Amino acid sequence: MGGLAALAREAGHRVTGCDAGVYPPMSDQLRALGIELIEGFDADQMALQPDVFVVGNVVSRARKEDGSPKFPLMEAIMEAGATYTSGPQWLAENVLQGRHVLAVAGTHGKTTTTSMLTWILEQAGLEPGFLVGGVPMNFGVSARLGKGPHFVIEADEYDTAFFDKRSKFVHYRPRTAVLNNLEFDHADIFDNLAAIERQFHHLVRTVPGSGRVVVNGLEESITRVINQGCWSEVRTFGATVSDFTAVGEPHDFEVLHHGQSCGRVQWGLTGLHNQLNALAAIAAAEHAGVNPAAAAQALGTFENVKRRMETRDLVHLAGLMSTPVVTIYDDFAHHPTAIRTTINGLRRKVGAARILAVFEPRSNTMKLGSMKAQLPWSLEEADLAFCHSAGLGWDAQQALEPMGQRVQVADNINTLITQVVATAQAGDHILCMSNGGFGGIHAKLAAALVSKAPH
Repeated sequence: MGGLAALAREAGHRVTGCDAGVYPPMSDQLRALGIELIEGFDADQMALQPDVFVVGNVVSRARKEDGSPKFPLMEAIMEAGATYTSGPQWLAENVLQGRHVLAVAGTHGKTTTTSMLTWILEQAGLEPGFLVGGVPMNFGVSARLGKGPHFVIEADEYDTAFFDKRSKFVHYRPRTAVLNNLEFDHADIFDNLAAIERQFHHLVRTVPGSGRVVVNGLEESITRVINQGCWSEVRTFGATVSDFTAVGEPHDFEVLHHGQSCGRVQWGLTGLHNQLNALAAIAAAEHAGVNPAAAAQALGTFENVKRRMETRDLVHLAGLMSTPVVTIYDDFAHHPTAIRTTINGLRRKVGAARILAVFEPRSNTMKLGSMKAQLPWSLEEADLAFCHSAGLGWDAQQALEPMGQRVQVADNINTLITQVVATAQAGDHILCMSNGGFGGIHAKLAAALVSKAPH
C-alpha cells in the first residue's frame, strides 16, 4: 500500500493515508515523498473528502471486544456511500492497463526476485515501472511509474480486500508471470496447499497466448498448477533438465540455457535460493528482450533489498577496531522455509562462525501455530536461537523443545535482548528475523552490546 501511494503521488494525485504502527523503511519513504500518514483508522478522516478511498487488505469488518468496529473509518465510508476500491483494482485500472506486466509470484523470494528483474531491465535501458514489497537498494524507493512499456510487480497470493477475496495477483493480467516456488502459507485465509495452487492457476489463466510463464522445475506444487492447464509459453529453471540452470556456488555461478553457457553471475548475495531467484529473473527478462548474458552481467551490480540479509551494525565487543566484531543483520524471513534458507545462506558465507538466530513468529500463519512443529528444523544450522513469544496462542518453549539448550524464549523485547547480549561473543553473527519492526531490536541490541564492551 505504501508503494501504491508512491505511484499515485508520482502520477500527480494528492495522497494521504492511514495505518497503525507503520515502521521503516516504508514510513521513511512516505515522509520523503511528502505523503501525510495518519495513525489509526478514526472516522473523522472522512473530513478529508478524497475522490476515492483505496482500501488495503488489513482493513476488515472486525469488531472489538466491546462491540465497536475495529476500523471505524471503513464503516463511515460505507455508510456515506463514498467511492472505495481495493489497492490491486486501483493499480490495474490506473497504472497497469496497456503495459507489459511482468509479475513475480511465489511463497518466498518475491521481493528479491522482483527487484532483480527490475534491475536487469533498468540496466538494459528499458526504464521499467515497478512495485515491490520492499525497498530495492539499487533504486532507493519501492515503486515508480517508469517511462517504458514494462512494469514489474511483486504478485502476492494473499487476498485482495475484505470485499474481494481473490488473490491480489489475479488483477495484474501479466504478459510474463514467474512462479518462483509454492508451499503452504497464509493459514488464516487458505485451508490447505491445494487452495493456494488453485489461486496460482487463476494467475496462469490470465497470461495471454503470446505470454510466458516462468516456473521452478524443482517444485512439484508448481508442476501440479501447470498441469491444470497452461495456454502460454512455459520456461523452466532450477532442475537439471530445466531451460535455465546454474553451475557453481551461489555467489559465483555460470548460467546455462538449454545446457549451453550464456552468462555468469558474480555478486555479493549468498544462498541457493538467491541463485534460483536469479535464474527466474533471467528467464523472465529474456521474454522482455534482454539476452541472458546481459541479464547475468546486470545482476553483478545488484544490491539486494532492504531487510534482506541487510547488515545493520558492526559492534567491536572489546572496544578495539582490530578485534573481531559482532555483526547484526536484519531479514524479513518469517515462514519456516524462509528462516531455514536465510540461515543456510549466512552459514555458507560465515563458515564455522557462530550464528545467533533471533526471531519472532509474527505472521498470521505463525501466530496460529500451524507451522510451529517446523521451527526446530528451520533453525538447525543456527548455533543458538532466541524466540520472541509475545502474542502467540501456543507455547513457543514447548514447540522449540527439540532444540534443547540451544534455544531461549522471552515474551518481551528487553528480556530477549538481555538473553542475546549475555551470550554474544566477538565474531558472532546475530541474525534478526521478522516480518515486522521487531520493536527496533537491531539498534537496541547494538547499543546493549556497546555497553557490554570494556572501554
